[in-house]
Amino acid sequence: MFGNDAEFLLSLHRTHAAELRAEVDAARLARAVSRPAGRTWLGRRQQTRRLGDDRR
Repeated sequence: MFGNDAEFLLSLHRTHAAELRAEVDAARLARAVSRPAGRTWLGRRQQTRRLGDDRR
């Protein structure tokens, strides 16, 4: 498959670079479509609960 070590290393480098680019693209997409914090799927704000708020 590989004629020499240089071809293998170049192939390895290209594969790794492509994986890194894919991870960066996925992270960028995740940041672009992130939802606003503190809202549920119904759009209502969530009350922040503290440890001592279990008195109901």
